[in-house]
Amino acid sequence: MQMDRSVPADGVVAATPAAGGGLLTGIVAYSLWGVLPVYWKWLQAVPAFEVLCHRMVWSLAFLLLLSAVRDRGAGLWRALAEPANWRRFTVTAVLLGGNWFTYIWAVHQGRIVDCSLGYFLNPLVTVALGMVVLGERLNGPQWVSVGCAAAGVAWLALVFGTLPWVSVVLAVSFALYTLLRKTARLGPVDGLVFEAVLFFPLAAGWLGYLQAGGQAAFWHQGWATDLLLAGAGVTTSVPLLLFNSAARRLELVTIGLLQYLSPTFQFALGVFLYGEPFQASRLIGFALIWTGIAVYAWDGWRRRAGARVPG
Repeated sequence: MQMDRSVPADGVVAATPAAGGGLLTGIVAYSLWGVLPVYWKWLQAVPAFEVLCHRMVWSLAFLLLLSAVRDRGAGLWRALAEPANWRRFTVTAVLLGGNWFTYIWAVHQGRIVDCSLGYFLNPLVTVALGMVVLGERLNGPQWVSVGCAAAGVAWLALVFGTLPWVSVVLAVSFALYTLLRKTARLGPVDGLVFEAVLFFPLAAGWLGYLQAGGQAAFWHQGWATDLLLAGAGVTTSVPLLLFNSAARRLELVTIGLLQYLSPTFQFALGVFLYGEPFQASRLIGFALIWTGIAVYAWDGWRRRAGARVPG
């Protein structure tokens, strides 16, 4: 049985027996995100934009069902009635849709390693945005962390003669999305429902156009493809819901460390399961980025441990 606990004034939840379940939930959430490339690979015969549209439509269906079960319909309708929410979530929906499309397209193109690099970079880009946009101050280790990541990206650009644009788009789009959602008044689930509502007209319209022209994958490529496309909403929503559950029970430093599980799984899948090329020259750039991540994680753990020491 989980023990009751209170939330301190600083918003950081103290470790309790309930945190053990939160840790397992968090590991499952990030592990599911890490193996999602396998799911999108199974849909490789379907164009990436069509997969994206199914992901949007079925996510809305699943989340509306969940909201009804949770009896959150009244709160959602109030949120939909506020013009400010429409402005903010139109932007976040564009960022999230662009991130999803780039990710699915890259997996279809055999660029899972580039996806993993993007999500390794994402926390560091978020730190940089906090400094530039929100005026947050970086300490010495954080400067080292961001500097190492920037050097790693610069090295990869030098080796290939261009920026690893898939990685940059994934990292920057999700960092901007995080920044905007950070100040949103809606919770994660209701916010995702709002974004799915905004996605729906475009996604449903495009899928209807494909069906009318006999070009759609759904109902034309077999029952396995139909099930995978319909399941895209669940595979999108379930990891997010598990993450939200874990985030309520875990300390922030633990969440910060868990987030590297996902790109680690993606990297391993790309190199060892799908045999994507990984030249020694790329290893230097990755090593610089991994060094930045290690410094960032160590600094977070150090500051968190120091805050526990009685003054």
